[in-house]
Amino acid sequence: MARHGHLPSVFLLILSLSLIQSALVHSKTLKRDVKALNEIKASLGWRVVYAWVGDDPCGDGDLPPWSGVTCSTQGDYRVVTELEVYAVSIVGPFPTAVTNLLDLTRLDLHNNKLTGPLPSQIGRLKRLKILNVRWNKLQDVIPPEIGELKQLTHLYLSFNNFKGEIPKELANLPELRYLHLHENHFIGRIPPELGSLQYLRHLDVGNNRLVGTIRELIRIEGCFPVLRNLYLNNNYLTGGIPAQLANLTNLEILYLSYNKMTGVIPYSIAHIPKLTYLYLDHNQFSGRIPDAFYKHPFLKEMYIEENTFRPGVKPIGLHKVLELSDADFLV
Repeated sequence: MARHGHLPSVFLLILSLSLIQSALVHSKTLKRDVKALNEIKASLGWRVVYAWVGDDPCGDGDLPPWSGVTCSTQGDYRVVTELEVYAVSIVGPFPTAVTNLLDLTRLDLHNNKLTGPLPSQIGRLKRLKILNVRWNKLQDVIPPEIGELKQLTHLYLSFNNFKGEIPKELANLPELRYLHLHENHFIGRIPPELGSLQYLRHLDVGNNRLVGTIRELIRIEGCFPVLRNLYLNNNYLTGGIPAQLANLTNLEILYLSYNKMTGVIPYSIAHIPKLTYLYLDHNQFSGRIPDAFYKHPFLKEMYIEENTFRPGVKPIGLHKVLELSDADFLV
């Protein structure tokens, strides 16, 4: 008899689990997100539509969620948290309806053929952590509203046709770790305010039309505390390498190629502890390469060709530092 006394409680447990599962399966997708995704579906064209079957992007009955759409349950509803539609040759303007997906944490539309501006409404996506629209044909200036994405950690805008100045509002993104602005048409100076980003590890502004000096960029005391990779190549930067750059003690890659920089290479740069790749080529540097560079324990590659280094420094490009003796390069 004692064994049968447990049957009601077991039955209730099974019933409760069944009801919870049923509620999860039959929870409705928020109408706001359904409307937004269907608007996006209509704007993206046939290349995506074939994989987006049904009216509910989070799945409906026997139909799975739409390809590239990730949803999660919040209370009685499902919401869209990730949208990844890349490398499918989407043609047309950036789908503004995306900015109605207010629970998005990841938006990845890279390697398509999107045109037009990045809409100012992008600032509505307060929960966004990753924004990737590189390898498109987006144009115009970066809207200052991008500085409202306070949870953003990764921003990929490279290989587009963005113009104007790099917005200083990017310095309002306290969680930003990776900032990729490579291969656009940005002009003006790199905002020194970016140096206040406490978690920024990777800054790439190469292949633009930027001017100014490194001294201006690092003028804020304690700037770029964890920066590992600094890509400033293929711009119109002038001036020299300030000795204070050595205060960026986490630097591993310093890429200064193809600018209009001058002066001697400071001895202090050779003492950046983890410096691994140094690109100085195609500038107007002079003097000689301090011998400390050739004794650096981590430096693997150093490009120095097409400068005005004094005779005796052989500007032959790639240096496998640990395989060379100082006599090969110094007067």
